[in-house]
Amino acid sequence: MFHSAVLRLTGWFMLLLMSISLLFSLAIYQGATDEIGNRLSQFQDSLESPDPNIFLPPNHRLYSAFRDNQQDKASRNILVMLLYVNLLIFFCGGALSYVLARRTLRNIEESHDAQSRFTSDASHELRTPLAAMKTELEVALRDTKLTKDDMRELLTSNLEEVNKLTSLSKTLLQLSRLDHANLELENVNLGNVATEVAQRYDKNAKRINLKLPNEPVIIRANTATIEELLTILVDNALKYSPQDSRIKATLAYDARSASFSITNKGDGIPSDKLPHIFERFYRANESHSGGGSGLGLSLAKEIVEIYKGELSVSSKPKSNTTFTVTLPLSRKHQA
Repeated sequence: MFHSAVLRLTGWFMLLLMSISLLFSLAIYQGATDEIGNRLSQFQDSLESPDPNIFLPPNHRLYSAFRDNQQDKASRNILVMLLYVNLLIFFCGGALSYVLARRTLRNIEESHDAQSRFTSDASHELRTPLAAMKTELEVALRDTKLTKDDMRELLTSNLEEVNKLTSLSKTLLQLSRLDHANLELENVNLGNVATEVAQRYDKNAKRINLKLPNEPVIIRANTATIEELLTILVDNALKYSPQDSRIKATLAYDARSASFSITNKGDGIPSDKLPHIFERFYRANESHSGGGSGLGLSLAKEIVEIYKGELSVSSKPKSNTTFTVTLPLSRKHQA
């Protein structure tokens, strides 16, 4: 589809380019031939002048035929030169038009491909829990000896699948809103948000060791999105680390930016999978997915990009994994 669109756009570019070139060529040809004709006519008139000081050869009337011959040759030479110029414009302009058409449609093609992959992946993610629920319900309906405990187990299992669908739908909606919504910005105390998220996820276990600076760290952002960003990182660190391990979270700042890093111990992320972990629905380790949809880090990446920040990760297998977010400070709080 996009290849044919590129060819059509190239054709329109070429039509516009060649139309302009041919119009200019026609104007140049007409002007040049008229100028040559006028100059040769003036030259002939000077030869036929009655001035006795001008010597006219006996066959001076042959200059009229000579003038016409020279004018025809000049016109043909100009025509050939313009033909070569237009051929050069045609081939060079065609190549340039194709390149420009490809560049014009490249972002649209990439967005279309990404949207197609996203739709396919989302359909797969929605189909899996629905298929599990359907199978369990069909088996239960055929079982004539289904007990109350069996029903409770069935409903519990279905409730888990419904929760997965609810979480997936919520994340998909958040991704969609980030693509289209205009967020209301305000001064956000990053330390307060980090503390609230850590306490909500680690109220009793006390696994998170949060280190904050003495001074407030203020950024210009939307509070809900920043809370969602830190929630994703904290939840991810807790989910992919042993239950008895400690999570280290640090908030720091410099003259222009704030950074939040969170480190957990666990299986780690293989180096060949690190470049893909921010892709939608990508899971570095399917066996330890923890029921996740593979959308959390993608959402975190998009939130960071909204504020022109950076989200990076470093990891070693069977060792520490560290996610670091860097966001610009509010201008009033920059040194």
